[in-house]
Amino acid sequence: MSATSDMTEPQPVYSSGLEHITDELARLDLLIRSRLSRRGKNRPRSPLDSFAGLVVSEEEVIALLDGNPDGNEMLDQALSRKLDECCDRIESRLRASSDDNVYLPLPHISRLFGLNTFEQLALILCLAPEIEVKYEKLYEYLQDDVTRKKPTVELLSQLFSDHPIERINARLSFRPEAPLIKHRLLSFSDANDPMPSRSLKLDNRIVDYLLGLGVIDERLAGSAKLILPDSTTDSISVDETILTRVSSYAQSHLLTTLSSDQLALIFYFRGTAGTGKRAMAEAVCRELDLPLVIADLDKILDSGNSFLESVDVLCREAILQPAALCIDKVDCVLSDEGRRAQVKPLLDAIEVYSRLTFLLAEKPWRPRGELTQSLFIDQEFTVPSANSRRTLWKRALEEASVASDVEISTLASTFQFTADQIRTAVAGALTLASWRAGRPNEIDVSDLQKACRNQSTTKLSSLAQKIEPRYTWDDIVLPDDQLAQLREICIHARHRDVVYGDWGFDRKLSLGRGLNVLFSGPAGTGKTMAAEIIASDLGLDLYKIDLSQVVSKYIGETEKNLNHVFLEAKTSYAILFFDEADSLFGKRSEVKDAHDRYANIEIGFLLQKMEEYDGIAILATNLRQNLDEAFVRRLQVIVDFPFPTETYRKLIWDVIFPCESPIASDVDFALLAREITLAGGSIKNIALAAASLAAEDGESIRMPHLVRASRREYQKLGRLWSESNWREHSTQ
Repeated sequence: MSATSDMTEPQPVYSSGLEHITDELARLDLLIRSRLSRRGKNRPRSPLDSFAGLVVSEEEVIALLDGNPDGNEMLDQALSRKLDECCDRIESRLRASSDDNVYLPLPHISRLFGLNTFEQLALILCLAPEIEVKYEKLYEYLQDDVTRKKPTVELLSQLFSDHPIERINARLSFRPEAPLIKHRLLSFSDANDPMPSRSLKLDNRIVDYLLGLGVIDERLAGSAKLILPDSTTDSISVDETILTRVSSYAQSHLLTTLSSDQLALIFYFRGTAGTGKRAMAEAVCRELDLPLVIADLDKILDSGNSFLESVDVLCREAILQPAALCIDKVDCVLSDEGRRAQVKPLLDAIEVYSRLTFLLAEKPWRPRGELTQSLFIDQEFTVPSANSRRTLWKRALEEASVASDVEISTLASTFQFTADQIRTAVAGALTLASWRAGRPNEIDVSDLQKACRNQSTTKLSSLAQKIEPRYTWDDIVLPDDQLAQLREICIHARHRDVVYGDWGFDRKLSLGRGLNVLFSGPAGTGKTMAAEIIASDLGLDLYKIDLSQVVSKYIGETEKNLNHVFLEAKTSYAILFFDEADSLFGKRSEVKDAHDRYANIEIGFLLQKMEEYDGIAILATNLRQNLDEAFVRRLQVIVDFPFPTETYRKLIWDVIFPCESPIASDVDFALLAREITLAGGSIKNIALAAASLAAEDGESIRMPHLVRASRREYQKLGRLWSESNWREHSTQ
């Protein structure tokens, strides 16, 4: 419909999108009146007119349109002239609004998705019932069906197309590749019906958009959110060098693509959790004064909705807002073979809608033909350097009351945390300090250590046993040299940032900066206790992995299990204690057949993962003689736990009982050390059993209790027990 009358007076610009929509609805009303006029003005009254509420009468329709069912009807010529005047007025006001740079949703969305005039009118026809219920009754009447409250393709064609050929061509607007359907602006309520009979439903997000509501699509609730550039957020410190480089490149690229079809820009931010990838995306958008839609891809996959529809809806937000797009946890489709097929539709949607996208993941990845219209830039994010961590700790603690025993350099060295983890740890320490009686506002070192340990991934607990360290240096009895070795392990952990960072040793090493330790010695000689003491001294979590449970008879399963352990431990900074290593080393390193060769592969894989790990990994074995020298050279520290001599057994007996335990005067620890030739683990069992026997008798711990408990321990171990040596104590 083209304008036929001259518009002598300039038309005012639209003050809002809603004012424009109101004019469009007025035009729709005139079109419906015109349609009624063509159907005939003097239709005979139907017997069904008496069924009020079940049918829609013509009088009711006229009343809905102009509120005067009994008034004089317009002549066809007058109605046509009024419709032309309405069209001229709308077009004139649209031109004036465009010249004045007034934002109007309908013209804007038409430009975004390349809609023609017919497709714009289709949006108006479907939007009308979302604004006024009266249009449902009008559509029922025009379609001779009270159940059809939504407009059909046929009704749309009849209202906006005057020629049969135009109506046939209108079908092209509803093909899958047409903008209305491709971009999910409209959908069919009954897609299996013939095309003319299909009802049209306007997408709810497009309804909100046309009404000027900037809310994010309701289907993304719980999995995505919109962050405005002026939002007041508790921002995380980011690397200023990376920020300047990324924002400058993005700004330059966006300026060159404003009026062209150049490639979209995708930044692939990779690094361990908490290294500031998301914070960087937010900071870049603040620099560019650009809103950001952040989505969690893992939550989208778990939502139960169609993945293809979800990613289309998500990426469409980038053009509707308009905003940059940030998709977190992309690993869930890149690393999972079962989900690899979902990578292509995700990238396709990004290329269609988003000019600036941030993909956040942990592992390296390069697209292989999946991207054809985008620039792909890979940026790695790492844990801050030692100096940076010290600065971050100092900044996070500067407004808190901190006890004198807190050493920032020790925290920075022990816990290789990101800025986000440091802030979370300090917040957790403040909570712990406020809960503790006596000094509610002062953070001490135990608060910080516990808060830091709480940053460990909870998934590690499903793969290993968490041990709460209870022993201290006073509890272990070892020769001086072995004790010195254990203390040196702690020294290494506390000062590794100085050595590797400040003194540059990290440039000399290709693998991790952790410490690989072998504890070798008979059962019960204190290997587990030593691991607990080290964990307690450093304030780190201790996880015990039983290698006998990890090793599998199926080829490849052992490596898979070990890889899961180290993968989950990567962000925990815990001490990993691999017990029962004999399950690997017991197979011997001498290659006699394929099984021996594979056993060596498993050992090599374990040592390789230990070398790559940045924390402390301890391997415990009773069979060091079965460990090949090539493997020994890959370990940094080897501590031999000797079977205790009589002198050391006496020291063990002296410290094994708590100070609260009632010890009778007849107890002879020297005799026990001389005659009971067992290691510390067995001595602990004897002491505990003797205490239970004494409690049952209601008296102090006496020699008969210790002798009886020793005999049971010997029986358990299959050792020969000489009753004659203990007859005197057994009869008391």
